[in-house]
Amino acid sequence: MKLHTIPDFHNGKFPPPNSLKKFLLLLLYFILLTTIPFCLRNTSPFSLLSPPESDDISSLEEDDSSKTCNVFNGTWVPYFEEPYYTNETCNLIIDQQNCLKFGRPNKEFLNWRWKPDECELPLFDAVQFLELVRGKSLAFLGDSVGKNQMHSLLCLLTKVAYPEDLSDRYYTDTSYFKRYFYPDYNFTMGTLWAPFLVKSIESDSNGYSPNSQMNLYLDEPNEGWLNDVEKFDYVIVSAGQWFFRPTMLHENGSLIGCSTCKYDNLTTFTPYYAYRKAFRTVFRTLLGLENYKGVTFLRTFSPSHFENGAWNEGGNCVRTRPFAREELKVDQYIWDMHSPQVEEFRVFEELGKKRGLEFKLMDTTEAMLMRPDGHPNFYGHSPHRNMTLADCVHWCLPGPIDVWNEFLLYFLRTQQSSLDGKTIEV
Repeated sequence: MKLHTIPDFHNGKFPPPNSLKKFLLLLLYFILLTTIPFCLRNTSPFSLLSPPESDDISSLEEDDSSKTCNVFNGTWVPYFEEPYYTNETCNLIIDQQNCLKFGRPNKEFLNWRWKPDECELPLFDAVQFLELVRGKSLAFLGDSVGKNQMHSLLCLLTKVAYPEDLSDRYYTDTSYFKRYFYPDYNFTMGTLWAPFLVKSIESDSNGYSPNSQMNLYLDEPNEGWLNDVEKFDYVIVSAGQWFFRPTMLHENGSLIGCSTCKYDNLTTFTPYYAYRKAFRTVFRTLLGLENYKGVTFLRTFSPSHFENGAWNEGGNCVRTRPFAREELKVDQYIWDMHSPQVEEFRVFEELGKKRGLEFKLMDTTEAMLMRPDGHPNFYGHSPHRNMTLADCVHWCLPGPIDVWNEFLLYFLRTQQSSLDGKTIEV
């Protein structure tokens, strides 16, 4: 901003009356100009997702002062630039999230961008990302929403490079376990499928269905990721919607009760109990693995947006715009899912410091609560899904989920800047 020069009165002489009047008016203008923005600054309507003890996990120095910016507190603002990619420029979008391919008529969901309250979130830079992860590896540990983020990242990187699909070299079940390699950067990306994070066994006598009963062993890690996780430099842990299924809960080798079930002779637990224990087991296991040196990210609960009924009762998600802050209503179950995973994270974040392991919080829940318009609804196809059911759990690609990888790059830039002893610009 260009400012007028303020007269110098240090020589002890006062200016003529007209000059003094002009000076006072100029001074008043300057005061108003510098104070009004602070009065207009928005604040988050709920403190669930921005704890007051927030540390450098979710904040960066904006300058040489002590001011910090939490990139997870903000709003969605109109943005009319072309998306990073489309279904025509990226052939790595799976049909389940390919909303444009299957004829979604409204495309306004692409015209929004996440704006933190106190800073700018940089656009995703594929070249910078690949340079930062050169020679490293990244795993998405969890369920299909984690795979959703991986496909977003694959498409974001197509501006620079396409990967080699090496899944069949590593796994027999390549529908759920994937491995991609970028030879020019010696960078590996993959999924470690574990929708409950812990050991789980199908227990429904009627066979598998979207709501079939599972046995969960809450203190035992899932071997599907346990055998591979030490090979990765970055691990993004996430899980959520599967915990609302009927589950038989086991601890210390014994059945302790069930969740979302109706057995008169068993103790009933909420899904949130199992959810907490699952994250505790994951973090405890990672902390105890001798050869695990990776950076562990917790990507927080991703809310669904079913309206007009539950997922199996005709519910859908037909909205075409984000929620504004004043429209946002946080259902109790969101609190109950978000709180235990973050509380467990905080405990192991501190324990990790003693072992020299980094735990980082990717607190995406608030941003995604505001995006009821970002789901496939009926504009996604899957060979494993009943097409009469709306998908209000996963996210369209391209779509709001791309911001998760903007957050990821932001973390990587922060980490590199910290190693270089520099302050990152936002």
